[in-house]
Amino acid sequence: MSGRILGLDVGDRRIGVALSDEGRLIASPHSVYTRVGYSPDVKHILRLCQETGAELIVCGLPKNMDGSVGFQAEKVMAFADKLREAGLDVVYQDERLSTVSAHQALIAGGVRRDDRKGVVDKVAAAVILQQYLDSGA
Repeated sequence: MSGRILGLDVGDRRIGVALSDEGRLIASPHSVYTRVGYSPDVKHILRLCQETGAELIVCGLPKNMDGSVGFQAEKVMAFADKLREAGLDVVYQDERLSTVSAHQALIAGGVRRDDRKGVVDKVAAAVILQQYLDSGA
């Protein structure tokens, strides 16, 4: 398969966005969107898909450490349902510890603490998307 994939790290206040290359090998951080409400949030993601040519969305699913689906995962699934209702193709990727990995990568890269706040969500989205790409799904 080919065509870009959009990776999302959906939070209550922000959505981290990552984008794959057309060959679906490499995920790169793209942007951080500040949430407003379901309708404007979905419209923004739709617009991103159109602008980037993304054909699939990978949503990070924040499962509990025991693998069960908790309250936060249910909120992500509700948002994914809204994206599907808008005609987008959405799949899930387990995102346990993705934000921890993103923080570690930023620290290793020498990014200052204050600067990490503004980029950690899109880096976490890239971690989620890269895990999906590496899985060969």
